[in-house]
Formats: sequence, structure tokens, C-alpha cells
Amino acid sequence: MKAPLHVHILGICGTFMGGIAAIARAAGFKVTGSDRNVYPPMSTQLESLGIALTEGFDAAQLAPAPDVVVVGNVMTRGQPVVEALLESRLPYFSGPEWLAREVLKDRWVLAVAGTHGKTTTASLLAWILEHAGLDPGFLIGGVPANFGLSARLGSSPFFVIEADEYDTAFFDKRAKFVHYRPRTVVLNNLEYDHADIYPDIGAIQRQFHHLVRIVPGSGRIIWNAADARLRETLALGCWTPLEGFARATHSDALWSAQPLPGAADYSRFEVLEAGRALGAVEWSLIGAHNMENALAAIAAARHAGVAVPAALAALTQFRGIARRLQLHGEVNGIRVYDDFAHHPTAIATTIDGLRRRAGAARILAVLEPRSHTMRMGIHEHTLAPALAGADEVWLYCPADLGWDTGTVLAALAGRGHGCADIDTLAGELARTAQPGDQVLIMSNGGFGGLHNKLLAALQERATPA
Repeated sequence: MKAPLHVHILGICGTFMGGIAAIARAAGFKVTGSDRNVYPPMSTQLESLGIALTEGFDAAQLAPAPDVVVVGNVMTRGQPVVEALLESRLPYFSGPEWLAREVLKDRWVLAVAGTHGKTTTASLLAWILEHAGLDPGFLIGGVPANFGLSARLGSSPFFVIEADEYDTAFFDKRAKFVHYRPRTVVLNNLEYDHADIYPDIGAIQRQFHHLVRIVPGSGRIIWNAADARLRETLALGCWTPLEGFARATHSDALWSAQPLPGAADYSRFEVLEAGRALGAVEWSLIGAHNMENALAAIAAARHAGVAVPAALAALTQFRGIARRLQLHGEVNGIRVYDDFAHHPTAIATTIDGLRRRAGAARILAVLEPRSHTMRMGIHEHTLAPALAGADEVWLYCPADLGWDTGTVLAALAGRGHGCADIDTLAGELARTAQPGDQVLIMSNGGFGGLHNKLLAALQERATPA
């Protein structure tokens, strides 16, 4: 019997590349990989699939030679394995290109794009298809609780993918999503982000226009009709039927929704098509932004053949996503949440959602400005307004941040605090927090283990001497 093709993945431990590794293994390939930091939980997940991992980017990992090398976008020229790869003449592809060639080419791809809400909307869409018995494949930048994993091959024609606009690889500076050739596209919103690769909003709009150009005429584009930047982008040219959605009635929105009485946190809402009520959702998520994400998922699922009542039934059983306003722990009535928000709009909507649920309880917001755009200070003047809904705010201000957070802290008028050390920050929070407080920790990374350090400090203070 012929041995399976050997795929070696550089930069395998990121969520996206780790997902590709799992899908490749399920598709019958022999998979190995390497990364600079090989540690749990991704390392254990991959090893449980029979994927051998190498620590670091030494050139020796290309011997014996694999059949193909998949290159993650963390890889750069000058790394020994990259230089050896270019000298070797081994075939190599970016992650999105390999996925498109080997997995997506025969699938009905449902791509979820936008500055915010991609992970949640893609998770909702995959779950609706799953609940309908369609066994979709998916690759998502988070872990939906209903699945317990971020990627799978699936057995049906349908494949849901979180379609990122970040660049593809050191040798391909197009947005990742242009590789996916989707039939159904969700455009959630469009704001300036990724300042390390895009000079202005127009450059990002151009990439979204490239995505729009490859959706077939028999496909469907589900778009946020209240988003002016998306409207401008679609005006550059569109050859595919559009279905708009908005949280309230809008002239270009086929889909809309409204919270039900007594559900100011949007945990219960009614779904309308062309103003006609189709049914209601009662679920564990909160926030108007998640109601919008649900509308987009319902519309995309219907394009794939799932009737609206079936989609509504699925949403009532949706159990959330890791790191999306996820309760990390509670000590002495103090609740500690983990959230991925790292852009002012996402920060504001997350705080608003929590406020609607928590009511008058104090919200202590803690932010790690970790993304490239945050570290460049691009959001310096919009960050304070985004955080204004919290009662107290802490910014993590490491020495290498690159900009002075003093302007943001001053604008918060005595409610803002800066801290340059994780352990000190945990101690300050533990001393400040009172029973009933909601501590909202926001970062697109691990925040130096702050969540567990804070819970430990709270437990220590709550335990009698």
C-alpha cells in the first residue's frame, strides 16, 4: 500500500495552522510540524492526533524531506528552516493555499469575514449546520463549546471557515480569505485594524473587494447593512445577490431582530425577515453584537438549505465559545471573565453586553494592549471612550509597549490605572474587587496567566488566616 503523503507544517501551534494540521491528519496525510513555542494545550492536542512536533526552526527538520511544506505566516526570511526550504526546491504553500487545494476545492465554502465577530458567527453557523444533521467541516479561530475543537474535516459538502483579512505568508501578501473561493460569504463589519500591514482603511477595503470579486453569481453575500464601510466596498463592484442584516429595521436589511420584553441584555430576541416575525431565540449569549452575529448565521445557513425554524432551534442550544465573555472563575461573589476583545469597538460592545446583564454591579475592566495595532498606539484616542462603560479600568503597560498610555488613563478621569507588572496587577485587582464585582479581563493572548493569578489572590484573601 502506498505510504500517505508527508506534510510538514512550519508554525504549527497557532490556532489556524493547528487546525490545518488536524484537518490534514483526518484527510489521511502524514503530518509533522514545528514551532518556536511548542507547549500545551495545542502541543498535546496535536500529539494526540499522532503528529510529531519539533521545537524551533532549525534546518535539520527538513531531513528526511517531506513531500510538501506548509508555511505559516509567522515564518520570515532569515529563519534557518525557511532558507533551507527555499534552497531545497521542495514544494511549499501557505496554509490557506494548501487548504484550498487539498480540502476546499470540492466543498461548498461558507466564509465569515469582518473586523469583529468572525469567530462567534462562524461557530454559530457551523453549529446550525451540525444541528441540522449536515456534518460540516470547519476551521474557526476559537473553540465552540458545542464541538470542543476548533477544526474538523467533516463529511458533507459544507465547510465553514473564519475568513481572516490578515496577510497569508512571507511570500504572499494577499489577505488569507482570497484563497477560499467561497459560495456563501458573511461580511460582518469593516473597520481599520492590522496597522502593521495595512496603511489605511482603503487598503483593507480593497482586500474585501477582492473577496467579493470571487463569489459566484449563484452564491450569496450576507452583509451588515448598517456598516458604511461595507457599503462603500460593495459599491466598488458586486456580482452576487446580497442579503442585508441589521439589529434594527433598515432599508437595505432583509433580516432584522429586536429584543423581547425584559431582555435588555439581548439574551432573548425575535428574528424578522422583511419585517415579518419568524420566531424567537432564547440563549446563553448576551449583547446586541451577538444578536447581529446570529442574524448573519441564520441567513448564511438558509442559503445552504437550513430552514429558519431549524436555525432558531439550534441557537437555543448554542453553548458559547472559549474566551468570548467566558466566566473563568468566581471567588467570594467576584466573577472573573475572559474575553478576546482587542479593538475599541469590540471592547465597547463587550462591556455594554456585560453591563446589560450585570446591571448596577461594578465592572472592573482590565486590558492588555497586545495586538500589533494596539502596540503601535493606533487606538490611543478611541480607547478611553471604548472603556468608559466600566467603573474602573486597568491597562497593562509593559516597558516595551511603544506608546504612553497616560492620555488614555487621564481621559478616564480617575477611573483609569496603569500597571507594568502582571503579579502587581493581580494584587491590585484582588485588593480592589468586592463581592458582586464583575472583573472583565480582555486580551488576544494569555495575559501572563493573570486570570488564574487573580483568582488565587482572591482565594487567599477570602480564606481566614
